[in-house]
Amino acid sequence: MKTFKRLLRFVQPLRHYLPEYLIYTIIGVLFGVINFAMLIPMLQIMFDQKDTVEPVVALPVFSLSIDYFTDVFKYYFLRFITEKGEMYALGFVCVVICGASILANFGRYMSSRVMVRMRMNVLERIRNLLYKQATEQSLSFYNKRRKGDMLSTMTNDVMEVESTLVNAIQVLLRDPLIIIVTFIALFYISAKLTLFTLIFFPISGFLVSYISKQLRKKGFYSQEMLGKLLNVSEESLSGVRVIQGFTAEKYVQQKFGGLTRQFTRLSKSIYNQRELASPISEALGVSLVVVLVMVGGYMILHGKEMTGSVFITYLGLYFTILQPAKNISNAFTLMQKGIVAGNRIFGILDEPVEIKDKPGALPLTGFERSISYDQLSFRYADQYVLKNINLHIKKGTMVALVGRSGAGKSTMADLLPRFYEATEGRVAIDGKDVRDLKLHDVRQLMGIVSQEAILFNDTVTSNIAFGHINPDMEKVKEAARIANAHEFIEQLENGYNTEIGDRGSKLSGGQRQRLTIARAIFKNPPILILDEATSALDTESEKLVQDALDKLMQNRTTIVIAHRLSTIQHAHEIIVMDKGEIIERGRHDELLAQQGVYRKLVEMQEFK
Repeated sequence: MKTFKRLLRFVQPLRHYLPEYLIYTIIGVLFGVINFAMLIPMLQIMFDQKDTVEPVVALPVFSLSIDYFTDVFKYYFLRFITEKGEMYALGFVCVVICGASILANFGRYMSSRVMVRMRMNVLERIRNLLYKQATEQSLSFYNKRRKGDMLSTMTNDVMEVESTLVNAIQVLLRDPLIIIVTFIALFYISAKLTLFTLIFFPISGFLVSYISKQLRKKGFYSQEMLGKLLNVSEESLSGVRVIQGFTAEKYVQQKFGGLTRQFTRLSKSIYNQRELASPISEALGVSLVVVLVMVGGYMILHGKEMTGSVFITYLGLYFTILQPAKNISNAFTLMQKGIVAGNRIFGILDEPVEIKDKPGALPLTGFERSISYDQLSFRYADQYVLKNINLHIKKGTMVALVGRSGAGKSTMADLLPRFYEATEGRVAIDGKDVRDLKLHDVRQLMGIVSQEAILFNDTVTSNIAFGHINPDMEKVKEAARIANAHEFIEQLENGYNTEIGDRGSKLSGGQRQRLTIARAIFKNPPILILDEATSALDTESEKLVQDALDKLMQNRTTIVIAHRLSTIQHAHEIIVMDKGEIIERGRHDELLAQQGVYRKLVEMQEFK
């Protein structure tokens, strides 16, 4: 129940929903009971039992009690019979039934509107919190989690909470009220018969509770399996070219089929057990009605307490309890799956944001002098990726990081915008540790162009001016011209307003990369990080992109990772890395003269 209570916080503040919902629900319940109560006089007229109605010769004095309202009805009912005749009295009862029915349905409809408002607000709050958490987390967070699990939580788990939590709240607020009001009416009709029937409710509650516990255990594995399915699906859709190129269709189909079989078996078990709650409740309800018929029949046949018309109404009222009772048992059963989904949601929301502003973080208005890595070390778990790095980068200079794959080049660059936090030592801008500065200010100084051209399914303009709602179009076009992108953009179907597809799928590799360069130019940052920006391009595209990069790097402090020789040889300093350490450093000619690792890399063109 701890998770359920935490989920209820998303419904806060209750004053926006609860008073209004209760008022409409009470209207719906009361007039629904009145509908059934009208069966008694209607049956008395139809079965010619009007003599059994206790006469009320004068209009009673007002009081908030059942007796007052029943006496008022009897008074007018008997007047219609004596003054107008039985058909007029029957018409009077039918008008009351219609009026009560309209008011009952009005109450139900309005209470449903309140629930819809609450449902949508709950979903909005959960989704926004999950998205906020996802966008603010460090890269370490994503190294520990599968993308499929995240997508499953942000979609299926949220929908599961909506369909279980909100429905459970609706049921638990409405249906107990229906049962209470109906039981009051039943006690009013026959206290003895009603007390006798209460024996059956604890039995039903015990059985439903047992089923709920079993569902909670299986629900967790079901949601986990769904996350694996989404993860495999996402990987397969992203890598369909590789799958087909390696003729691995059968392999991935078998792998996916194995997961779906497991998920199907588990889902069957869950659904079968969940559906068991309803027939158990219904069977107990029918058994109870049979007992009622036996006991009630005995009371009628022996002329005790009850007439036939009253007993038929009593049965009708009792049947209205069965559905709410079934709803409550189903709600408790369904809640178990919702609680499992809630646990997965809180598993993300409770994950601390590792990289954030520390209390009293200092503002950073610009970049004036230098970037420095001082005695820097970084490790994943127990394995060091960087060891004792010391590097000083003056403003306006270009530093190249080269080395074989896994040398730690990208990690070193990622520590500057605080995508990761240093394990030991520090990264400093103008002598100030980046951890002591405001994170937004630090990242605002930087532009990043990576090997993978990361674009969004939006217009060309939105991708270039990413993060700006109403960008200056002249500035956007100027950035595109500098990035050698303006010409091909103008040839697109809708120019700068063209939707470029998922991850820029409508563009070529070189076009996508030039858009990312235009994005960096638009931002106009003083510090630039180029992470293998041309390594995945053909010769013609590389030339255009390289020309754009040369324009971008002018008058900026640049960190270039494993770039082509044409750019590396002009760097102010080249840092050669191996196994997380700096093993050589100097200018291009100096390093070639050393006959060391750098010369071998140049000869092999192994800038990876």
